Amino acid sequence: MSKLAGKTITLAHGAGGKAMRELIDEVFVKGFANPELANLEDQARFDLTELIAQGNRLALTTDSYVVDPLFFPGGDIGKLAVTGTVNDLAMSGAVPLYLTCGMILEEGFAIDELIKIVASMKATADATGVKIVTGDTKVVHKGAVDKCFINTAGVGVIPAHIQIAATQAQVGDKIIINGFIGDHGAAIVDARGELALESSILSDCQPLHDLVQTMLKVCPQIHCLRDATRGGVATVLNEFAQSSQVGIKLQHSVIPVRDEVRGMCEILGLDPLYLANEGKLVAVVPPEYADLLLAAMRAHPAGLASAIIGEVQATPKARVLLNTGFGGERLLDMLVGEQLPRIC
Repeated sequence: MSKLAGKTITLAHGAGGKAMRELIDEVFVKGFANPELANLEDQARFDLTELIAQGNRLALTTDSYVVDPLFFPGGDIGKLAVTGTVNDLAMSGAVPLYLTCGMILEEGFAIDELIKIVASMKATADATGVKIVTGDTKVVHKGAVDKCFINTAGVGVIPAHIQIAATQAQVGDKIIINGFIGDHGAAIVDARGELALESSILSDCQPLHDLVQTMLKVCPQIHCLRDATRGGVATVLNEFAQSSQVGIKLQHSVIPVRDEVRGMCEILGLDPLYLANEGKLVAVVPPEYADLLLAAMRAHPAGLASAIIGEVQATPKARVLLNTGFGGERLLDMLVGEQLPRIC
């Protein structure tokens, strides 16, 4: 058990002295447990020879995570931070390797909860095959942040033959997603206890790097790939349509949405296509690969409910249309405003 168990964060834990060193040693060095971090240098150092052997380009990403509550059905802010950054790397076709971790902690935050968050980050990183190799800790006055904010940056290596970009959608391409949409956004609403639903909705928070590597083995020519986090599937597809200057048409009847999520959206007047996800990707792929790729995705644990939900068209350029199933179409614009606060 940590010597800090049962205690709370104080301003001294961010002041650079003995209290901060004890926090780093007891929580982060022990929790993340790898030789690169244990050196406690101001930077992590890597052998370029090993990186070059895996690819010819580096992928670098960063993201900050704020969520209320910190612990929710299917995950927590720690799992979310590792998963989100790993997925951002994976969407380029990169193999994720290393993460950083920056913590901003509120004075009075329970160290026991921080230890749980670090343990969750470590477990997720181990399962993903990445290491958390350097970091930073700041403590602010009570009320300046909501308990705990996390920033993570990630480094991965992209194999030489992979060329994925939002500008590469082509007419005739098929749109594929890897399962039910809106689970994360719905789970956060449910976790706040505002709806008293009969059955709990689980977040879809999961790493997607292995699914992406499986997809690339079947279809190395994936044109566009992105995880549908804030703004949901509709916003991602608008980004593709605008970047590639093409039209995209979706079929409402084949988009997978859980009954619980659909019901919650009907109660609150929300659209599942705009809800946040933390374990769903949107792929734009050549039509000749679509069926084979779909079968491979459905054989993977992260893609059991994968579906082809639409295709790329020549017109209307930079627009996304939804076939409603009632003989009509409606325009799906990018998310306007903030639909659900503090979801990722």
